[in-house]
Amino acid sequence: MSGEEGASQKKGFRLLGILDVQSTPCAREAVLHGAGGSLAVGLLHFLATSRVKRSFDVGFAGFMFTTLGSWFYCRMNNAKLRAEQRLIQEGIKKKVVYEGTSLDPTNKPRAEAPSGPS
Repeated sequence: MSGEEGASQKKGFRLLGILDVQSTPCAREAVLHGAGGSLAVGLLHFLATSRVKRSFDVGFAGFMFTTLGSWFYCRMNNAKLRAEQRLIQEGIKKKVVYEGTSLDPTNKPRAEAPSGPS
């Protein structure tokens, strides 16, 4: 019984039956930005023109553009962040492997200076 309850709790909100908004990175924020953008654009268009159907169409287009723009921007930032994290992790691994050896890039060889005046 507990397995069935856990499975029902894992079900997230699905947008149009295909996109699981809870588990897809950036999807929730993108949909919220899109909703706000569509509301703002549609309302401004309605206030400017008083045409209901055209304002709905403009609002829907605003939703699509805002959602896609926000999603792509977020995904690009996440990809850049993952690449930077991978680079840092590789650097830390190399630091651990080479620490204290002659191959350590932070260990600079000291030039032997003569002890007396020249």
